[in-house]
Amino acid sequence: MYASSDPRSRLAADADNTAAGRPVAPAQYYDFADETAAVDEGDARVWYARAQNFVALYAKARPGAVLVRADQPDEYVLLLPDPGCGAVVEWNGARHEIEGLSIVFVPAGDSTVALPQGGTAIRLFTTRAADLVARCAELCPEFEADGNVPALAPWPEPPEGPAVRAYPLDVAPEEGRFGRIFRCTTFMVNYLYPRSGPRDRSQLSPHKHDRFQQASLCLEGRYVHHIRWPWDTDAATWRDDHHTVCGAPSLAVIPARALHTSEAVGAGTNMLVDIFCPPRADFSNQPGWVLNADDYPAPDTE
Repeated sequence: MYASSDPRSRLAADADNTAAGRPVAPAQYYDFADETAAVDEGDARVWYARAQNFVALYAKARPGAVLVRADQPDEYVLLLPDPGCGAVVEWNGARHEIEGLSIVFVPAGDSTVALPQGGTAIRLFTTRAADLVARCAELCPEFEADGNVPALAPWPEPPEGPAVRAYPLDVAPEEGRFGRIFRCTTFMVNYLYPRSGPRDRSQLSPHKHDRFQQASLCLEGRYVHHIRWPWDTDAATWRDDHHTVCGAPSLAVIPARALHTSEAVGAGTNMLVDIFCPPRADFSNQPGWVLNADDYPAPDTE
């Protein structure tokens, strides 16, 4: 359910009757302000989070920190949310200087991310990264699999071939477009526009996705994630509603089939980043919504 002014009101309803009867997974919440949950990796403090198809690494880096990734099996995402904290990404023998407030897609293989000014760096890897999945099993033992999410299938490769591709996130709003959406072969990231003050409670947007999870990364402010689980025929699978308050920085993983909406409640700036793995077809089908669609084609559905 969306307000008529919400661009998502144009989307077709997401319904998959084959999912009926499968247990709905629990939600997962990760607090990246909890120092007891972080680990030291070189010159960075790193928090791990797990969703069905991906692993998120949230790093607070000291100046000069280098984040190393070896033998990465597929493309990954680097988010640099701090405007004054850029990065130097090295891949395939090439060096790329990236400004802060950018999203970067890094191809498979060996790569490094140097952070001369330090700051925040968020990396998103699919569960094909077996070593990171194993690390999550140690650090995130509360994770439960979501049986309503299909196995990960990557989207087509860019016509120009693999390359480090960086995009500035300082993109002005446009009437009829929802957020700032970028996609690659493995992820779709919607860098939503900041909201000043609490959300109007008469304009919430409860909705559900039957075949994929939504992960909401809170970068500023505070949100209440309202989640309602369906009542299927087996009452043993029923869950109580959640109205979970999450501050910045944090990640909420919302399971497939659960009705949900996120309500900004902070007095100042509130900001979310929505993450999907793989990319969403319905968002991709909306003309102009995906800002780098020319670089990353959608699958041929004909």
